[in-house]
Amino acid sequence: MHDPSLEYQKRLRDRQTRLQRCFSRIRFVSYFRLGIGLVFFVTLWLVFGIRVATWSYLLLPIGAYVVLALYHDRLYRERDRAKRAVTFYERGLERIENRWQGKGNGETSDLDDTHLYAKDLDLFGRGSLFELLCTARTRAGEETLARWLREPAERKEILLRQEAVQELRGFIDLREDLSLLGPEVRSQVHPEFMSEWANAPSELRSTAMRVTAAVLVGLNLIFLVYSLLPTGDGSLLRYTLVFEAVLGIAYRRRVRAVLNSIDGPAKELATLGLALQRMERETFSSERLRQLQTDFAKETKRPSREIAFLVTLVENLNYRRNEFFLILSFPLLWATQFTFAIEAWRRRRGPAIGGWLANFGEFEALCALAGYSYEHPEDSFPEVVEGAAILECEEVRHPLLPRASCVPNSLKLGGELQLLLVSGSNMSGKSTLLRTVGINVVLAQAGGPVRASRMKLCVLAIGATMRVQDSLQAGVSRFYAEVQRLHDTMELTAGLRPVLFLLDEILHGTNSHDRAIGAEAIVRGLVDRGAIGLVTTHDLALARVADSLKPRALNVHFQDHLEDGRMTFDYILHSGVVEKSNALELMRAVGLKV
Repeated sequence: MHDPSLEYQKRLRDRQTRLQRCFSRIRFVSYFRLGIGLVFFVTLWLVFGIRVATWSYLLLPIGAYVVLALYHDRLYRERDRAKRAVTFYERGLERIENRWQGKGNGETSDLDDTHLYAKDLDLFGRGSLFELLCTARTRAGEETLARWLREPAERKEILLRQEAVQELRGFIDLREDLSLLGPEVRSQVHPEFMSEWANAPSELRSTAMRVTAAVLVGLNLIFLVYSLLPTGDGSLLRYTLVFEAVLGIAYRRRVRAVLNSIDGPAKELATLGLALQRMERETFSSERLRQLQTDFAKETKRPSREIAFLVTLVENLNYRRNEFFLILSFPLLWATQFTFAIEAWRRRRGPAIGGWLANFGEFEALCALAGYSYEHPEDSFPEVVEGAAILECEEVRHPLLPRASCVPNSLKLGGELQLLLVSGSNMSGKSTLLRTVGINVVLAQAGGPVRASRMKLCVLAIGATMRVQDSLQAGVSRFYAEVQRLHDTMELTAGLRPVLFLLDEILHGTNSHDRAIGAEAIVRGLVDRGAIGLVTTHDLALARVADSLKPRALNVHFQDHLEDGRMTFDYILHSGVVEKSNALELMRAVGLKV
């Protein structure tokens, strides 16, 4: 088994050395440019001050300065790439050493209270599974990964993803290169916006006007040269300038609309184009990765080249922002001509952009799962089967907790046994067990590895009630919200997939009499409909629910001990019903007189 920490540390040291080398060269070139600047002014004094040299001597320092400026720019780009490479391995080590919380992509837009398990299982937000997994550079990649966590895939799709993730796991250089493509701040351009931009009606469609603009600029240049001749006349130049002004004013609104809409898509497409170039250099053997490459290769012209052409158009268009070039841009109809070219590109290739983004978003999501798999080599890929509801976990741990301090547990559901009723005192580990099972099932059904020595499951629809909350704005109590969630979970059993239910402290917001009757009815209903799951409680009276459902249900519990005034827990799942509660001891331990 490889050691990802050692590999990352070795690569980090190498990238840090490269970064320091860049800083040293940048400082050296800066001093050299300063020296060339002084030589230029000395030469200037020799030429125009004391007149001991001709003006041609100025060409040498000017040429040297231009060459150094270009080299300086290249060094700055290398420095930025080295910085991002250092950050890539630093964050990898943070994930391996469990120091990643709050430093990754803590996306919260997918936190939907109506989703049946996203909030309950910490899928999104700070310290979430998404933050741990997501290394995508495009919004399409982020949204694809988020969708995989929210929606379980079919068995065939899961197996294809597993194969791709296992192949990509060792492609460290590829993942590093993808991380260097864009700036540190991720793009905010959503695929939906990109699709709207790509397929919106064109602002500039007239071929005649596009040709007219080019002809006017050509005439301008000809008449400018003619006006500079001894026998030349500037009146023709004035006429063409007037025609240009009329054309520019006529198309001003439409040109401005294109200018205002192009920056975001160009930024996202620039990153996408570079990523596709990098992806094209690899050779894959897994079916899903080969299919993704084939989809891009089917294009008449490679998407990376098409995107590169658009990026060149936008870069040339943006020269108008240079204050020195701004004056020349007007007689050249610079903005008008390039917006015509950009709109022509959008009409021609816009309909394909959605497919490009979707395919590369899937590739990024697979790379994110592959990176997680490489950084956690102990995690295994689950066995996904067809048929009746089944979930078997051996030595399962929570992937968001440090592995060294996480106590593994094993459980089996399916066949005759459909329900585990977990009892135990406060803080003994009941809720964590439910989250551990649920989040590993989510990982498995997204196509990734799980934090278990072995896992076997069928594709399951998940319903959970662990973080159900009241809503002041909606006028909904916590108990009503839980009842609604239980109803939605029950409705899942009418679907085609078996259901996994994870019910934490079921109906604890009502009195013990109603809780006992309601809990038994709900759990019995889920079990009768073929669902499997876990239910936690610290109400020992609810343990009778499992007794009444034998052999389809089983009581298990967590234990605790009071040692030297402190509560201790072993977090190991035991058979049977817990025999005591620690509530009074815990209150006394903190100084309450009860």
